[in-house]
Amino acid sequence: MQPLYVRVHARDNVAIIVNPEGLPAGTTFACGLTLTEFIPQAHKVALIEIGEGEPVVRYGEVIGLASRTIAQGSWVREELLSLPAAPALDQLPRANGIRPALAPLEGITFDGYPNPDGTVGTRNILGITTTVQCVAPTVDYAVKRIKEELLPRYPNVDDVVAITHTYGCGVAIQAPGAAVPIRTIRNLALNPNLGESPLIVSLGCEKLQPGKLFPASLNLPVLQDEDPFVVRLQDEHGFQAMIASILRFAERRLEELNRRRRVPCPASQLSVGLQCGGSDAFSGVTANPAVGHAADLLVRAGATVMFSEVTEVRDAVHLLTPRAASEEVAQALIREMAWYDEYLERGFADRSANPTPGNKRGGLANIVEKALGSVAKAGTSALMGVAGPGERVTTKGLVFAATPASDFICGTLQLAAGMNLHVFTTGEGTPYGLAMAPVIKVSSRTALAERWPDLIDVNAGRIATGDASIEQVGQELFDLILEVASGRKKTWAETWKLHNAPALFNPGPVT
Repeated sequence: MQPLYVRVHARDNVAIIVNPEGLPAGTTFACGLTLTEFIPQAHKVALIEIGEGEPVVRYGEVIGLASRTIAQGSWVREELLSLPAAPALDQLPRANGIRPALAPLEGITFDGYPNPDGTVGTRNILGITTTVQCVAPTVDYAVKRIKEELLPRYPNVDDVVAITHTYGCGVAIQAPGAAVPIRTIRNLALNPNLGESPLIVSLGCEKLQPGKLFPASLNLPVLQDEDPFVVRLQDEHGFQAMIASILRFAERRLEELNRRRRVPCPASQLSVGLQCGGSDAFSGVTANPAVGHAADLLVRAGATVMFSEVTEVRDAVHLLTPRAASEEVAQALIREMAWYDEYLERGFADRSANPTPGNKRGGLANIVEKALGSVAKAGTSALMGVAGPGERVTTKGLVFAATPASDFICGTLQLAAGMNLHVFTTGEGTPYGLAMAPVIKVSSRTALAERWPDLIDVNAGRIATGDASIEQVGQELFDLILEVASGRKKTWAETWKLHNAPALFNPGPVT
């Protein structure tokens, strides 16, 4: 392989090394640039001499200031950069009108499961929702029995999922922050892939009572029957009776779900969540831009596309507020960023705690560089809405769903927002999966795809070597999304049942 680097923008004065084993000192590129030292794959090389205090530019944006003179051809490492100030929220460019609409894609469909509320599932899953942490082991035991004894008799049901968590009691249930975990648990139970048919397991004495989790004002069928689908363990006569009661209600739900069949549905009923984890310096030039292209195609087809991770949007928010469809949407985005700033201040922390050691090993010097690569997932369309943590998204088009960057908390909150399919990009790699929605894994590097052939669904690393374009990989991903949504293909995460339990974001105080 010839020496190769990737420069993203004409203004960039650094580029990243493509060659898998890195390149030694003395390596000369076709342009005449010669390396003065060994530089690992994905790490940055100075394309020109950068004087002390001068900006280091990648993605056409300043990612840091040189703490000393950086010679042309040398390795631009983390310790050579000082972190620039975050974009001032009160000085951000605001929405300047809706961006020109992308040409619609007509007639795009997938085969899904329509729900009474108008949503559509990409999977047909029985969900068992818990109101409190105390019942989690009992429910986990019951789910094991359901899968072994009942599920084989209902071939049209894909799985049984326990929505367990560490909330529900020992908390200030009326505190303002308590609204976040409560609505998250509620909206998880109502995810489109669960068929709007939750089964609820309560202990009986907890603060988060079923009536508080699903108030009558919601008019949910689950609590309107004469015999509602709520099991209170303290009402049962012993452990075996608890399990028998859960299995009895579960079988009734399985019978209902098993009668459902996939039918052609418009792509506008897709709600696709986008996320990155274990990112590297390639993520922002291969995987995330390809996902961004697929996101644009989904938006053109009328779908909802959610991107998230407040931590990894904060330093690139100035690129997003001009794309807001209205002043109100721009202000909502700024509101979520302001919350994060206040959160850091309360914790006597700062944003330099991000990125992780693995991100740095993969060539990311600081959170600014990471953020600029992360937002590439959002494509180019107008930002149509902003949702707070755990809120249900009803807006079509591109939406920012506020979440932390933690993989499973982000995935959980996107499920609560109504996501029925997930796209996850990674550079360093993570065996990530969700129980309630299929997860398509996209690698930023070919080396990762080759090392993990039974975990990665799409290899975007081909973009870095010129073997494929962003548009080609994006189209490939878009086609795969429709196949996976229709149940015609399973992702690797589904194949191995990489199902992590939901992880709640709980900003509320405890008692």
